[in-house]
Amino acid sequence: MNARTAEWPAGEVSTIGAVGVAHFCSHLLQLALAPLFLMMRADLGVSFFALGAVLSVFYLFSGVGQVTAGILVDRFGAHRLLLGGVLLQGTATAAMGLAPHYVVLLPLAALAGLGNSVYHPADLSILSHKVAPARLGRAFAAHVIAGSIGFALSPLVSAAIAEAHGWRTALGAMGLGVVVLGLVLFACRKALKVEPAHAAAHDAPHDTPHDRPDGTPPGAKAAHGPAPTFFQVLATPVVLMAFLYFVLTSISLTGIQSFSIVALKEGFGASVALATLAVTLYQCGNAAGVALGGAVADRTAKHHIIAMGGLAVACALALLAAVLVVPPEATVGLVALVGFAMGMTTPSRDVLVRSAAPAGATGKVFGVVYSGYDIGALLGPLMFGLMLDHHLPRLVFVGAAIPLGLAVMTAFAVRRRPA
Repeated sequence: MNARTAEWPAGEVSTIGAVGVAHFCSHLLQLALAPLFLMMRADLGVSFFALGAVLSVFYLFSGVGQVTAGILVDRFGAHRLLLGGVLLQGTATAAMGLAPHYVVLLPLAALAGLGNSVYHPADLSILSHKVAPARLGRAFAAHVIAGSIGFALSPLVSAAIAEAHGWRTALGAMGLGVVVLGLVLFACRKALKVEPAHAAAHDAPHDTPHDRPDGTPPGAKAAHGPAPTFFQVLATPVVLMAFLYFVLTSISLTGIQSFSIVALKEGFGASVALATLAVTLYQCGNAAGVALGGAVADRTAKHHIIAMGGLAVACALALLAAVLVVPPEATVGLVALVGFAMGMTTPSRDVLVRSAAPAGATGKVFGVVYSGYDIGALLGPLMFGLMLDHHLPRLVFVGAAIPLGLAVMTAFAVRRRPA
């Protein structure tokens, strides 16, 4: 991002940076378990399906909590929810490292999921109200890149700590690290602060008359009707299609991020180190795609075309990874390209979702739509865990490809603003 004063006001840069740190924390902890599955299965004496159930509980509570978080964001202010979520997720993850038995992991995963539920409604609401529309695509891109960095580092950090000190220490150290970052964000909370009244107006301060969402001159009061209720938002067809978009893409994402390490080792002849690197390269490719996609999103109105094209390419690449009999290094390369194609779609996707948000309902729309991410992530671990328990590792990539193909038409359906 170009942070020159003329283009990027200091307040916007601070906000984007603070929101990015919070999103990094969320993604750092979401993938902390994936490299530990082999150790945890041996130590706890459970199946991959049972370990997948831990992730499913996490995403169940994250998804259900995300809808509630969206309502609370519009009512009480996004920054309060965000700071509480960071601290809760970090504390619960650290406590998972102390769990004496498998069953204790389940309620702790539920608490971590509730902490995770606030990020997208809060993050994207803060950015929508504190960053000018002309720069919003790149702001959303920076937000996603920060999360991708968390995803990229998570398996490396988790695996490295576990290799040296065990899986329990890995979870404890990563959870406590996020708690520390949460305290830093609390000290810098001014950059995150969005009062509920401002959020309801859907009208943050901007630099020029052209930067304002409604085109009114600085100092003028935007004219909006009453904000829609949660059930009115829920009944909007474009919001429901966006929700389905997130469900489908999340199922695919879960397969690649949480189960490709085991799949590549057991079905493609990859070493643990190479398989772990595949997830990191997927995130690096995703970050590169997001960076390019953010610039493109600010220069086009055809956001649905970008989303549809990226989904179709990612679907084709995932299918190739599943069916081609090639050295594991080549499969890892295909996985990285899937990440790039998906990254290209992300800023345009978020702009599409924001376009679907009526005035005063940004938090509600992001809460409903992003809860689809958690629903998909709830279903995915069970599906992919069964595949691995039945020794069908190549099917993991087929299972990741099919939802992407189905999501293409949902991207087309989200192309218009609601009336």
